[in-house]
Amino acid sequence: MSSFENNAELEKALPTEEPVKTEGGKKEQIVDPWTVESEGAVDYDRLVQQFGCHRIHPDLITRMERVTGKKPHRFLRRGIFFSHRDLEHLLDLYEKGEKFFLYTGRGPASEALHLGHLIPFQFTKWLQDTFDCPLVIQLTDDEKFLFKPDLNLEDCHR
Repeated sequence: MSSFENNAELEKALPTEEPVKTEGGKKEQIVDPWTVESEGAVDYDRLVQQFGCHRIHPDLITRMERVTGKKPHRFLRRGIFFSHRDLEHLLDLYEKGEKFFLYTGRGPASEALHLGHLIPFQFTKWLQDTFDCPLVIQLTDDEKFLFKPDLNLEDCHR
């Protein structure tokens, strides 16, 4: 389930495409589905706040192991995945024995999937196996069409 009710809410949540100058004259970072730009290191705390996520703290990883009876995925243990949306809710459902499904997607930047897509797919597969639940994966460039005015619909169907 998406935390966004409509495209307008999603658009507001995405960072602006043009860098904004801060008081010190530095450009603010841009991190969106198409661009990662920053003078210096990316501010991950700012991204967590900007995208409405929550940090994955050690107590959440401990809870996940207790609830599932399985060792947390190495991407969690190593901090590669550091934020989440609704993971606590998912654990609540699992503890109650309620059914749920996982939903994710990819908007490939090239005409084919590549090794860069492998990490999120590996983790999502681990989630599916750990929680024994259905998984839906949508592959689409539709969101790029909605948010990039210079992109035409035919480019999304390559």
